[in-house]
Amino acid sequence: MEQGNEEGAVEAIALDARHLAGNHPDIEEVARIAQHWLTRAVIGLNLCPFAKRVHVKRQIRYVVSAATEEADIAAELESELQLLADTDAQEIDTTLLILPDGMADFYEFNDFLDTGDRLLKRMRLRGVLQVASFHPDYQFADTQPDDIENYTNRAPFPILHLLREDSIEEVLETYPDPDDIYEKNQETMRRLGLEGWRKLMREGD
Repeated sequence: MEQGNEEGAVEAIALDARHLAGNHPDIEEVARIAQHWLTRAVIGLNLCPFAKRVHVKRQIRYVVSAATEEADIAAELESELQLLADTDAQEIDTTLLILPDGMADFYEFNDFLDTGDRLLKRMRLRGVLQVASFHPDYQFADTQPDDIENYTNRAPFPILHLLREDSIEEVLETYPDPDDIYEKNQETMRRLGLEGWRKLMREGD
């Protein structure tokens, strides 16, 4: 990855009002930190095979939420799901709903994903959209909190990632061994190690 080009793209996106929304007092700073994580980790380590394409095309919507209560987060998630479903993919292909002040407890956050699934069902968007998740304390089952494998899904803030099923399928059709993505990502993190992760995420390197 050409890091300088990617970081230049981040600055351009951060100033693009079409893809940056929310009412948090530090909206641009939160979005900038999230975008730094996206370019360094998700794209830089190729943890997500379709992230770079939508990033370069500026088809990612960043929503920085001020919500702290579950009901308010659910309402905002519903609104963003509807917006994504109603918007052409060439304009917005995917949405990151960033929660800098909400769902700090990972287990509470993980339980909330059931709410997201019920919303998709009620809105008749199952098979159309899906909700993925990232969290600063993300932990897979049968792992210890500090296991490096957990860092494949760790982000600076709790994030609900809204994706289009069609876009995922389109990319995976051209991706070799898509069923191995999970294992490859964990192997990438093992090679990187915790110190390597910390160095990767430091700004200015």
